[in-house]
Amino acid sequence: MSRDPHLQPEWITVGALAEGFAADNHILPGLDELNGRSLTLHFANGWRIEHRFGAQSLHWQDAENQARGEENYRCTSIRSGIYLVDFLKLENEQIHSVNLILDLTQNIFTAVIGQMPSQAETRDDLFSRALSGRELTSVKAQFLHGSIDTPLTASSAQHAPSDELVGLRNQYIYSATEAYEHVYLNSNFYSWQCLQGVEQGLADTDRCHYYKLAEQLYLFVWREKIVPTLGLVLIDLHAGKTDGKIFGYQGSDFATPSNFPVGALARVLNRTVYT
Repeated sequence: MSRDPHLQPEWITVGALAEGFAADNHILPGLDELNGRSLTLHFANGWRIEHRFGAQSLHWQDAENQARGEENYRCTSIRSGIYLVDFLKLENEQIHSVNLILDLTQNIFTAVIGQMPSQAETRDDLFSRALSGRELTSVKAQFLHGSIDTPLTASSAQHAPSDELVGLRNQYIYSATEAYEHVYLNSNFYSWQCLQGVEQGLADTDRCHYYKLAEQLYLFVWREKIVPTLGLVLIDLHAGKTDGKIFGYQGSDFATPSNFPVGALARVLNRTVYT
């Protein structure tokens, strides 16, 4: 049922978004295929971190400074040999979102570390951020690459930034009630609108990042500026599916994180080619 076009659409928290996505969805099932495995990640920046996977928990240890920890994790796979590992990590009294894209077909990985802004940071208005040359979003994301179980060399493969999604207009159906449209504008920005669901009528243009993982398989990350949100999905255009998560705050008090899985049926609507 369509909404009254004269009513102002309402922005909601990430926690409320999670509730809207919860029922009758297209989330991929969690896997235990990494259970019992130990993988050492050799980062291009020099880090070397061992990850030991249990049934539900992941134990990590930094080989350099012996820092260690144990976190609950979720593992999925949208394509054979490529795993998406998702967990939250507390560091310096700050919750970080950590995603590992483990490409066992090439023995390489990409790590995405995300951080939500403080409540004070969100009060810094967009106009001031623009005039000072800063990004409009206060959500942070760091992209790190490396090899699995073997030291990184100059000839090691790496997931590279890609512009292959630019120009596409895609529809994503997340559940029986939630549907969105994305338009990938350029290497830095995309536009989205909610076609149906708890955000129906809302739309925006936000900062984004693209990496190619394999043929017709992409890592897509976006950082929203209105309601602090980090989204991360793997888009498989061959299978017509996505798999990922959305991270933000549960409520408006900035006290509790919300980190929930998402998955969608994907369909390319058209492609714009600029000549």
